[in-house]
Amino acid sequence: MARRTPALLRALDMLELFTDGRESVSAPEVVEELDLPRTTVHELLHTLLDRQYLSPDPEVPGRYRLGLQLFRLGSAYAEGLDTARTGRQIARELVAACNETAHVAVLDDVHIVYIAKVDSSHAVRMVSSLGGRIPAHCTALGKVLLAALPEQELRARFARTPPEPMTPRSITGVPALLEELERVDEAGTGVEVCESNPDVCCVAAPVRDRTDQVVAAVSVSVPLHRWSEERRAELEGLVADGARRFTAALGGRVRA
Repeated sequence: MARRTPALLRALDMLELFTDGRESVSAPEVVEELDLPRTTVHELLHTLLDRQYLSPDPEVPGRYRLGLQLFRLGSAYAEGLDTARTGRQIARELVAACNETAHVAVLDDVHIVYIAKVDSSHAVRMVSSLGGRIPAHCTALGKVLLAALPEQELRARFARTPPEPMTPRSITGVPALLEELERVDEAGTGVEVCESNPDVCCVAAPVRDRTDQVVAAVSVSVPLHRWSEERRAELEGLVADGARRFTAALGGRVRA
């Protein structure tokens, strides 16, 4: 095996502390969580600050946030992904058709990660961010992505990370989740009604690549006060059609 650079590994470990959703870290937190000497942590912090991978938190002295250089790298990575690039175009088309916020997400174990988003023009709309992670079982996007996995794989993943609720309407048990995923698989679309946010409903459909694997999902999110069964049916058709165009653009086989 090729040799690894310990200092670089420590710097990457420090940056990866942010993957749990925290907005900032302090030197003492890094010392404790990574079990590193204080001098090492301060050297790493100053290096990452100098290269703009971290930046000082303007609101809390002594704390540090992700820096502009990481945004540049993330943007460059996203631009190189056919899925993200095509997803943005499909999301724009969906928003043009219904004027509700559209997302594209991929699965990361038992979470979804947003890789594309286009907002509606409404003053009241869903708040989310690119790169944001949300428990998959609480979202329409996550349901259609999870529904593509074998039951054994689903049970293994949720044995490691049991489904926790985000709202009173969230699914919390594996048996109930498996039943829901079976319905999603049969319908070809997933629906979420106030399961990740008490004021938001969502419809999603899966996207397949040239190998016929589900590689992403596309959705439209609607505030609860604009939701109805008629709106749901309309959006299911729009999202399913968008997912078919997305699949075709990735070289996948479009299903009826």
